[in-house]
Amino acid sequence: MTAGPVGVREVIVEADGGSRGNPGPAGYGAVVFADDHVRVLAERKEYVGVATNNVAEYRGLIAGLEAAAELGARVVTVRMDSKLVVEQMSGRWKIKHASMIPLAEQARRLVAGFDRVSFTWIPRAENSHADRLANEAMDDGALVGTVRESLAAGYTPGDQVALGEADERAAADVEPSVVARSDEASTTSGVTVTPAGGKSPGWTGAIGRPTRLLLLRHGQTELSVRRRYSGRGNPPLTELGREQADRAAKMLAAKGDIAAVVSSPLQRARSTAEAAATALDVPLRVLDGLIETDFGDWEGLTFAEAAQRDPALHADWLGDPSIPAPGGESFDQVRERIESVRRDLVALYPGENVVVVSHVTPIKTLLQLALGVGPSLLYRLHLDLASLCIAEFYPDGGASVRLVNDTSYL
Repeated sequence: MTAGPVGVREVIVEADGGSRGNPGPAGYGAVVFADDHVRVLAERKEYVGVATNNVAEYRGLIAGLEAAAELGARVVTVRMDSKLVVEQMSGRWKIKHASMIPLAEQARRLVAGFDRVSFTWIPRAENSHADRLANEAMDDGALVGTVRESLAAGYTPGDQVALGEADERAAADVEPSVVARSDEASTTSGVTVTPAGGKSPGWTGAIGRPTRLLLLRHGQTELSVRRRYSGRGNPPLTELGREQADRAAKMLAAKGDIAAVVSSPLQRARSTAEAAATALDVPLRVLDGLIETDFGDWEGLTFAEAAQRDPALHADWLGDPSIPAPGGESFDQVRERIESVRRDLVALYPGENVVVVSHVTPIKTLLQLALGVGPSLLYRLHLDLASLCIAEFYPDGGASVRLVNDTSYL
């Protein structure tokens, strides 16, 4: 077993950005190729709002470098059709525009984390993959307002329950007290991980071999015992948590046919993932994007304490996924990075079974993406510590959920 990112040393990053109006609606695209310049390892795209071409180009570069870092690359060849970005990052041109200075500094910090990074200018015709992603991102921009209005319209006061200390709808990483399972989960010991090339459920219409994600929540920590928000803090597993991790690992080993284990970088997830990777004798890859929500100033507080500290903000945060916790992040931001992780996993492990060890919000978000539903799932779905869910993502864009909150092996 190897801890940390494995299997990728040299990659090629191609990035592009565009603005329809300059400044105008802008977006970026980035793709990470293996060193053969054929196999796609990761894709990134995002609508960034109103910005200039150059700002969008830098955002694309940053996204590509971040994806390369998550893959564990050490040597990176960057190819872009932006002469300005290539020359500025190579140190031959000065950066004069104020809006680009912080972006260039962020890119340089990422560059410093690799053994070697080179920058090459290429004609636009040779940058078609990243250009396509950037245009898709700009196309998406036209839908952003409509989607947000639709989500807001579907979020009524009736969707919320009275605030209380045991309320877990904030998606906090706390230990629950009720076991909730799907019908399939009631016979989980008999749920076998068949080869991912098996047929998809007939009513989904999905075609091809899915990447099957076995979503395992980490074991118990002291903060989960005390039912406190546990985001970026790094508490270790308790004795019971280690036992839960071992039992989950034995269950996964009995299923077999698992290509890899990927994990959040936080200790409670890493420890759970290491137990699974050891039992399965497969590589362990750490992906930063699988980290729990940043609860900011609410870290370590109970639900009731956070609600008492910031009553209006806490209530708004529960009803609007675009609102971040104070000093933290929003559930919309979590969704963006989890969507990137999902795309990467499908590209890295096509048609294979992969154990994903993470936290409440990332796992719920992956289920949300598979089901194609709105943010209410984050507040209504209950996940136990060390529970297992299974979601499948097909190459044609289809998806299905096979299992939710199985704890029968604990």
